Amino acid sequence: MAAPNASSGSSFKTTTSHTTDEWTPPSGTLKTPIYQPVKTAKPHSLSNLPLTSEQQTKYDTVLESVSQWTTVPATTAAGAPQAPLQDHERMWLTRECLLRYLRATKWHTPNALKRLQSTLSWRREYGADTFTADYISPENETGKQLVLGYDNEARPCLYLNPAKQNTKMSDRQIHHLCYMLDRTIDMMPPGQESACLLINFRGAGGGHVPTVAQARAVLNILQNHSPERLGKALISELPWYVSTFFKLISPFIDPVTREKMKFNEDLTKYIPKEQLWSQYGGKTNGGLDFEYSHDDYWPALEKEVQRRRAAYRERWEKGGKQIGEYEEYLRGGKVRSLVEVLKAEGGDGEGADTAAAGVARLTV
Repeated sequence: MAAPNASSGSSFKTTTSHTTDEWTPPSGTLKTPIYQPVKTAKPHSLSNLPLTSEQQTKYDTVLESVSQWTTVPATTAAGAPQAPLQDHERMWLTRECLLRYLRATKWHTPNALKRLQSTLSWRREYGADTFTADYISPENETGKQLVLGYDNEARPCLYLNPAKQNTKMSDRQIHHLCYMLDRTIDMMPPGQESACLLINFRGAGGGHVPTVAQARAVLNILQNHSPERLGKALISELPWYVSTFFKLISPFIDPVTREKMKFNEDLTKYIPKEQLWSQYGGKTNGGLDFEYSHDDYWPALEKEVQRRRAAYRERWEKGGKQIGEYEEYLRGGKVRSLVEVLKAEGGDGEGADTAAAGVARLTV
């Protein structure tokens, strides 16, 4: 029996039961993160949709190319020295990651490969994988950014509260957002790839509005190095000077991102009221009674994301450390690993061995 294509893009079958237990609202004031969406929230992942034959060919091309990478540039500078590809970087190169970059580049394989390599080099240069909870902690003492709850499509919600700004402009302010975006990704349930961003400008003075340079740095992270990660951006209570600010940065926002931005809408259209922070959804409609306590929230978030990251890596190692692994498998969904899918397609005996060998050839 011939070995199936190692991409297995067209044979990805999901049997996920995302949430089996009902989420129970707290009886009192919550001071820690929420660890699962409500039972009715259902993820919708574009990567679970069947690929056309042309898309499959483009995906196979990208997978084959990145699977041969043994080094990537240490920085984004022209002529930067090469450095060995690390395990955590190979683990980042999932099937869904490759598809996100392909969609972001309109299925132009050379551009997708260029951007994938650029993000790996940028994360090295920026230090994104070295930021620790202790380093970021001073930035979040007032709770100006929160990973809290999930929207109707089981996207984790990242709240940005400009009025709670507590530090002067610095590189660490942008590092803070990068760190919290990564933690939001860590909190995604199986089958979810994107996040819901909530920004409320209530009480924010003119000094709390980021500069255009800061905004461009943030857009660089969101658009160039986290493509297809933004599901919704819900922006509320904009004073006139913030509206002016958005007009200033509008030319730097790509059309896809702009379409996901919603201004001054009823947030209960997007987020179950029992998981919508009452400060955003209003206490009269049953919003979540949450109070930020840094001493409670910050260690709880760190403990949970470390638990999830350890489980994610353990599954990746158990699955054979494959580039092109399924994120739903890595997040604990009820799907098989890439190797298991290929072995099943290959059948028993020689076919299964051949399929496994096909995967091995695509392993750095």
